[in-house]
Amino acid sequence: MADYILGIDGGGTGCRAAIADTTGKVLGTGQAGPANIMTDMDISVVNILAATDAALLAAELPVKSYSRITACLGLAGANVSGVAEQLQQALPFARSSVVSDGIIALQGAIGDQDGVVVILGTGSVYISRRNHTVTMKGGWGFKVSDLGGGARLGQKLLEESLLAYDGIYQRTPLSNALLAHFDNEPHAIVRFAHDARPNDFGRFAPMVFEYAAQNDPLAEKILKQSVETIEAALDVSMSDDQPVLSLIGGLGALYGPRLSARYQPRLRAPEADALTGAVALAAKLNSKAAAF
Repeated sequence: MADYILGIDGGGTGCRAAIADTTGKVLGTGQAGPANIMTDMDISVVNILAATDAALLAAELPVKSYSRITACLGLAGANVSGVAEQLQQALPFARSSVVSDGIIALQGAIGDQDGVVVILGTGSVYISRRNHTVTMKGGWGFKVSDLGGGARLGQKLLEESLLAYDGIYQRTPLSNALLAHFDNEPHAIVRFAHDARPNDFGRFAPMVFEYAAQNDPLAEKILKQSVETIEAALDVSMSDDQPVLSLIGGLGALYGPRLSARYQPRLRAPEADALTGAVALAAKLNSKAAAF
């Protein structure tokens, strides 16, 4: 049994760490750069340890005292076969578990209950727990998955705005606003899209919701398509005996009111965030270690 437990929540935009005592009381937190292990394993390790050191420093504990720590790391990309195992070998902690960021989000949002959690941020993923069995759908990345996520919304907005620029579709206030952002220069949009990463596209997602609130036809069209995709995934992820549905991530609260009536009674605000979930899972891992 380690002296301390550590929760890590890492993704494409940053890495958060929380160091806690063995009861789960958080002593300090820290942040560092991205930790998507599918995108860049080496940089992820550097940032995981940097966030850990920052948390240790905040807790007034010795920096780099990794051998005294049991850790649970919830990381983007960990659901891809073999990647988590590769990271595990590079970690210096006394005991550690590497899981998808979806797993810690599930634990944080609904605790030990049965239910479904949907992460709707830059990307999207659906995590279901039923009778202690956890299954996941989606989360395969921006290029082939992540429908309903902010990156896909932003990409769709750029695509539709270029079609409006060419006169193929009618212009709307939303497409005009997007074009104005690029000085009404379509080549600027093309250059941006060529080099853009998912979070770059995702920065345009709030515009879609903003203009949908004003009944903009383009915004409503984009969100209608996204909600249909989200509900199709929910239909195969959620059973009648799973009473709780929680939408989390930067776009979760915005999508909630747009879901069909059949889902509204199950919607719950998340109990806590993903980092809290990581700490809770680290505590469970540490307790198991103490039993041997």
